[in-house]
Amino acid sequence: MMSGRRRRKEEDKPFYAVPLTDKPTPSQIINEARQSVRTIRTNRPFTPREGERRLFGTDSGRPKEARPPSAFSLGSRHFDGSDSRPTSSTKLSPLDHKPKPVPDDALPLVPKPPAIDLARPLAGRSVARRMVKVGSQDNLADRDLRQAVLSDGKIPQPPGERRGSLPPAPSPVEGDVPGRRVHSGPKERTPSSFYIERTEAEGAEAPPRVRSAGSARSRSRRTGDEEAGGDGRTGRESGYHSQPSSAERKETRSGSGGRRDDETPEEALFWNTSVLPILTDMENHSKDKKHRTLCDLCDRLYTTLDTASLLGRAAKRRSALLKTLYKLIDIDDPMVMLKLARLILALKVSGKNLTNVCKLVFKISKEEKNDNLFLEANILGLLVSVVQTADPNQSCEALVYCCGALKFLSGNSAMMKELSAMNCTEALAKLLSSINSTNADSSRPNDQAGHLLVQVTAVLRNMADSSGNREKFLTQGVVRELISVIGSYYGDSDLMLNCSRIHSKLTLSSDCCVVMSQDKACFKNYLRLLQKYQKKEDLVVRVLFILGNLSAKSEDARLALFHQHGCMETLLGVLSTFLDMDIKATSEDGKVVDGEGKTGPSKTEDVMIKLIRVIANMSIHPDVGAAIAENNKLVDLLLQILGNKSIARCEELVLNIVATINNLSYYPSKNSAIEQKQVQIAERMLSMLMADNMEGIVEASRVYGNLTRSAEVRDYLGRKKVDAIMVTLLDSGSREVVFTSCGVLINLMVDEKRRPTLKEEGGVKKLVDVLRDFGRTDWELASMVCQTLWNYSEKITSSIDCFGEEETNQLIELLLELLDEDVVMSVPEASDWDREMKEYMQSVWRDRFCPVATQLLDRVDSHHTDLEPLEPPSNS
Repeated sequence: MMSGRRRRKEEDKPFYAVPLTDKPTPSQIINEARQSVRTIRTNRPFTPREGERRLFGTDSGRPKEARPPSAFSLGSRHFDGSDSRPTSSTKLSPLDHKPKPVPDDALPLVPKPPAIDLARPLAGRSVARRMVKVGSQDNLADRDLRQAVLSDGKIPQPPGERRGSLPPAPSPVEGDVPGRRVHSGPKERTPSSFYIERTEAEGAEAPPRVRSAGSARSRSRRTGDEEAGGDGRTGRESGYHSQPSSAERKETRSGSGGRRDDETPEEALFWNTSVLPILTDMENHSKDKKHRTLCDLCDRLYTTLDTASLLGRAAKRRSALLKTLYKLIDIDDPMVMLKLARLILALKVSGKNLTNVCKLVFKISKEEKNDNLFLEANILGLLVSVVQTADPNQSCEALVYCCGALKFLSGNSAMMKELSAMNCTEALAKLLSSINSTNADSSRPNDQAGHLLVQVTAVLRNMADSSGNREKFLTQGVVRELISVIGSYYGDSDLMLNCSRIHSKLTLSSDCCVVMSQDKACFKNYLRLLQKYQKKEDLVVRVLFILGNLSAKSEDARLALFHQHGCMETLLGVLSTFLDMDIKATSEDGKVVDGEGKTGPSKTEDVMIKLIRVIANMSIHPDVGAAIAENNKLVDLLLQILGNKSIARCEELVLNIVATINNLSYYPSKNSAIEQKQVQIAERMLSMLMADNMEGIVEASRVYGNLTRSAEVRDYLGRKKVDAIMVTLLDSGSREVVFTSCGVLINLMVDEKRRPTLKEEGGVKKLVDVLRDFGRTDWELASMVCQTLWNYSEKITSSIDCFGEEETNQLIELLLELLDEDVVMSVPEASDWDREMKEYMQSVWRDRFCPVATQLLDRVDSHHTDLEPLEPPSNS
C-alpha cells in the first residue's frame, strides 16, 4: 500500500519536481522552503529561572510532609561519633538463641553502692554533682537522690526492690576498704542507674577518670621504660607518648578504629608530630573565630593526610579526626564549613553522617553568592564521588541533598564545565541505571527514589545545555534511561517535567532523535503523559515539542507515532481542551512580554502551536498524511482557530495552521476532509493575502497552489479576483512570493476563460522580466515561469497576438540565451558559488529548466513571423 501511494505521489508531481533520492542533495537543502509538504520549526519552550533555590520548586505537586525539606537545622550535635568506627569486613550470622523467662527468685541481688568518704578532698561534692547533673528533671527518684547528696554529701541507699520483686541490697561485707575512692576500680563504681550521661554519639565528652591511689602507684612503677620510649628519652621527647589531646583521649576511651595498639612507632610519631598539632590549632582558632586561619589549617590537614594516605575509611585514628571536625561544624562561616565538609567526605563517612554532611553542603549551595567558594574549596570532585559510590537504597537521603547541591551549582556555567570535566554526567547515568534496575525487580517504584530522581534529572537538565555533554547522554545511555523513568514514575509530575525538559533539549540533535525513535516505549510513554496531564500546560507543551522534533527528523518516527494506539484521539483531545481554554480567556490574559516589549503567544496558544506542528510533521509521510487529511474533526478545529485568530496578533499559530493545511491538501482523495471543505478553506486564505505579512502571503499561495487543482476553487478565486492578485505579486521582488504566485497561475491558466486576465494585467511582460532577473541564479523559478507561459499559450495561433510583439521578441532572445550551455557554465557576477553549488545549478538547469524551456521556445518560434499582416483594402 505504501509503495503504491509513493508511486502516485511521484506521478502527481509536475515534471520539474525534485526527484526523490535517499541522500539529501544540495538542491533539497536549499529549496526546502519550496517543497510541497514541509516540516514546521518552532522555538523551544521557555523555562523561567526560579527566584529561590529550593530542593523542590514552588509549583511542586509533592505534599510538603512527604518530601525531604529544603530548610532544616544542622549542627555538631547531629553528627554521630560512632560512625567513625571502621566497619568490620566480616559479618557475623545471628545466633539461634531464644531467651527464656527467669523466675523471680533467681534474679541476682542488687549490690549496695559504696559509701563516700567526705574527708577525702578529691572525692568531694564535685564528684557527686557530676554524677547527678544530667539526671531527668521529671524523675522523682533522681530528684530525691540529688537533694540527698547536696544536703549531706552522702549517696542514699537505692530502693530495696527493682521490678517489684528484688530483695533489699546486702550490707557491705567484711574486708571492704572504706577509704578507697569512688572510681578506683570496677567493683566499686557507682551503678549507672544512679545518673544519666550523654553518650559520645550525642555530642558529649566522656568524663575524665579519677585514678585511685593503687592505680597511681601502679603507674609510677611503669614510668621507667614506657614513658621513656625505650631509648631513655621521655615520652614528650620521643613523640610516641606525648600528652594526648581531647580528641585523642576520646578515641582511646571509645575503642574506635585506628587504635594505638595497631600503630607502628613511625605512624604514632607522624600522628603526634604532624597531625595532632594541626588539630590542636584548629580547636584553638575555632574559639578565636579566625576563619581565614582555620581555612588554611583545613587545607594543611587535608594535604598532610592525603600525603600520608590517611584519607578514607581505613585511616588510622579516623575516630579522633572526625570527632574534632564534627565539633567545628557549628562555626558560622560558609568557607570554613565547606573546608570541613571536604575533609569529612574525604574520610568516607556513611549513614547518618553522610546525610548530614550532604545537608551541610546543600545548605551552603542554596546561596548563589557561595558558588565560587565551591571552586575554591575543591569539593566538587568529592560530591561527584558520592554520586558514583553511594548506594541509592542505603543512602537515598544523602544522595537527595548531594544532587540537590549539584543542581544549584550546575546552573552556574563555570561550575557546569568543572562538573563535566569530573565525569558528573557519567556518575548520574550510573545512578539512573541503578535505580531503574531496582524498580525493574520490584512490583512498584520506590517513592524515596522518586525524590532522588527529581534532583538527578534537574542536574542532567542543566548539563544538557552543553553541547559537549550531549554526546555523553548518548554514549552513557541517559536518553534511554529517562524513557524508562517516564514509564515507571509517570504519576510524578515534578519528575516528568524534568525528563521532558531534558529531552526537549536533546531532541534538537538528530542523533538523539534517532535513539529515542528506536525505543518502542518512547511514543507510548509520552502519549500517556498527554492523557494524564492534559491540562498541565508546562508539561504538555514540552511533550508536544519533543514529539514535533522526533517527527521532523524521521519517516519511521512519523509512522510509529501515528500508529501508536490513541495517537490522534489524544492529540485532538488536547487541542480541543486548550482551544476551549483560549476562547474563555480574554485577549489580554495569558500574554507574556519578552525583553523587547513585544507580545508573544499566550500559554494556551503556545500549546496549540506545538501540537499543530506535530500533526504537520507527521503528515509528511504519504500514508500518514493521506489518513490525517480524512479527519473531519481536525479540519473543523483548524478552521475554527483560523476564524478566531488573526495573523497580526497570533502570527506563529496562524502560519502553522496554514502550513498544516498545505501539507494535508497535497494528498488528493475523495474522502479527504480538505477537499470537502476546500471552498471554505479558500475563503479563509483570502484574509492572509490581504494582510501585511509576506510570510502569510507565501503560505496562503501554497495552499491555493494545491486547491486550484479543483475547478470549483478556480471559479471561486476568479470571482474574488485572486488571479489578478497573483499577477500583481509578480512585482514583489521576493523570490518566494513570485515562486508561489507562479504555482497558482500555472493552475489558473488551465482554464481558457482566465487567460485573458494575465495579458490584461500585464502578466506576460512581468513573467518575461522575472525570467530575465532571476533566470540564471534560480533555475527552479525560471522553469515555473516557462510552465505558466506554456499553459497560457495552449491555444496559440500567433505569438504576437498571444504575447505581444515586444514580449515575443524578448522571450525568444532570453530562451536562446538561457538554453546555451556555455552561458550556464559561467558563474554570474556577484555570485559566490563553490564546486558543489555549481554542480547543483547545472543539474537543475538540465533536469528542470531545459525540458520546458525548449518546448516553449519551439512553440513561440513556430508561431512567430517577421511578415506584417496586410491591411484590408479600402472600398474607395
